[in-house]
Amino acid sequence: MHESLLQAYDRTRRWIPGTIPDGLAYELDGPLLRVTGMARGFVEGPPVLEKEGLDELIARQCAYFAARGESFEWKTRGHDLPADLPERLTRAGFVPEPPETVLIGAAKEMTGEPPLPDGVTIRRVTAPADLRAIAAMESAVWGDDHGWLADDLIRRVGEGPDAIAVLVAEAGDRVVSAAWLVHKPGTGFAGLWGGSTLEEWRGRGLYRALVARRARLAVAAGVVHLQVDASEDSRPILQRLGFHAVTTTTPYVRRP
Repeated sequence: MHESLLQAYDRTRRWIPGTIPDGLAYELDGPLLRVTGMARGFVEGPPVLEKEGLDELIARQCAYFAARGESFEWKTRGHDLPADLPERLTRAGFVPEPPETVLIGAAKEMTGEPPLPDGVTIRRVTAPADLRAIAAMESAVWGDDHGWLADDLIRRVGEGPDAIAVLVAEAGDRVVSAAWLVHKPGTGFAGLWGGSTLEEWRGRGLYRALVARRARLAVAAGVVHLQVDASEDSRPILQRLGFHAVTTTTPYVRRP
């Protein structure tokens, strides 16, 4: 079963939305998809890249983003070929970020929601003030400035409200956890992103509740599979819910 899930997941790679939001650009450079206009650039390839000319292809991406003065991420997976792609990227000046596990689950099996703690509610948000509150919460969780996240969510919600659903868990008027669902129309997949929770609110079911709420939205939209790039904190929770590990993903980042 995991092999069939991996094959389905691989078919979603290098996905280009039918309507590209203003300010973003999607373009193919040979086998690679290159995206600009986000907080940092993004490059994604197919599961198999030919060795011949690969170093030149890498160098071309480096030159492209260097000319723009931008950092960019080359997203790799653990089953990608050639197997020495990470070494090639490292030689070209990329630095790996922490690896994550790619998990896939059936959306309809994830809709069971645990009870919320007293005084906590979950709602879908679109207002800029709410999205900035999410960025402030993320900044507190991670100990750095996530102001860029507010700008990103505001743009994405404004330009494609049907493509993203942002949810917050609130205790009174305080955002204590947040997560969002991102659709990939035409693939049968949607991604679960975010899922950060303030430390004093962890272990109380908020993460699982946000998964369930997003799964319900996904099922209503006809989504078959949910996909998560999971940290080691969230991976065990998701696997207990029925998600399956199919590969790993490691962002390789090059800064100008």
